[in-house]
Amino acid sequence: MARTWEADPSALFDRRLGKSARELGNSDGRDECPDIWRLTNGDIAVIGTDLTDVYRSRLPDSVALSPGERLVVIPGNMLTAAKADIPDV
Repeated sequence: MARTWEADPSALFDRRLGKSARELGNSDGRDECPDIWRLTNGDIAVIGTDLTDVYRSRLPDSVALSPGERLVVIPGNMLTAAKADIPDV
């Protein structure tokens, strides 16, 4: 059975949502770069720390991770900074 939504690996990075990790003081610009990007097909790419194994046993009952999914964590100020770039509709 196919999933309702599938990520399109051919989509390209279109534009950053919010500010860069460096602008927010979350990175020195060398090896840690959490980020949020809109892709050319309208999907969103989130770059963060992979904590799938840490959180797997603590997921709420309504949350599930398929074998191909990873749970990533980004700094809260990064999502707040992206708010203006995320449409309400």
